Amino acid sequence: MPSTFSDSSIPVATPARSRIHVLPNWYGVGVALFLIAAWGALLAWLLLAYRVRFASPLTWLLVLPMTHLYTGLFITAHDAMHGTLAPAHPRLNRTLGTLAALLFAFNWYPRLLPRHHAHHRHVATSHDPDFHDGHHPGFLPWLVRFARNYVTIWQILAMALTYNLLKLVIPAENLILYWIAPSILATVQLFYFGTWQPHRGEHSPSNHHFARSQPRNHVWAFLTCYFFGYHYEHHDQPWVPWWRLWRTRL
Repeated sequence: MPSTFSDSSIPVATPARSRIHVLPNWYGVGVALFLIAAWGALLAWLLLAYRVRFASPLTWLLVLPMTHLYTGLFITAHDAMHGTLAPAHPRLNRTLGTLAALLFAFNWYPRLLPRHHAHHRHVATSHDPDFHDGHHPGFLPWLVRFARNYVTIWQILAMALTYNLLKLVIPAENLILYWIAPSILATVQLFYFGTWQPHRGEHSPSNHHFARSQPRNHVWAFLTCYFFGYHYEHHDQPWVPWWRLWRTRL
């Protein structure tokens, strides 16, 4: 599968907002609710009904869809930060974003919101919470800095408390494989495809968003990060929800 990111995604001219027509509010709300419901339904089945057999390949393969849905939770919260879930209903937009963030390892939406907008305003500068300002930093140092900026002790404590309570009625192996591990894997996935690949290295002078996009492959772009590998396009048109972002890729 292709994974190389390139400055070739930079548009010749700034795309007009009219290229992506504004849709009724219920589209964004419907997509958000579907993702949250799919995450909850699969997680409930894996925790309450699925019997873990470590020798079975299915036990390990089921981690993948759970990870993908965790990534979708964060992308839903991210879209709420740009007001695209329910543009005409800010309170509903914020409520859905807060719910999606909390379900993803107790992330706190009011804390994420200003940091994400700081990333858009100050991309690739010392004021960008997503950016590592070292000289050509490797993947791991950047990931550690990223995690320190976003993961809080309160999240860890909330996860630990919830784990110990759930362990009273749910097998520990189910909790670790399908509740804890996918949240960690999704965090790494989001970082790799949504931060490290798009923003690392040198950028051409004309790239005023300091962002790259992965090659145009809509299936791969959806599977890897809900089209956020098309990262230049996201910075150029942040009002476009994830499920329409593919249409901006030139």
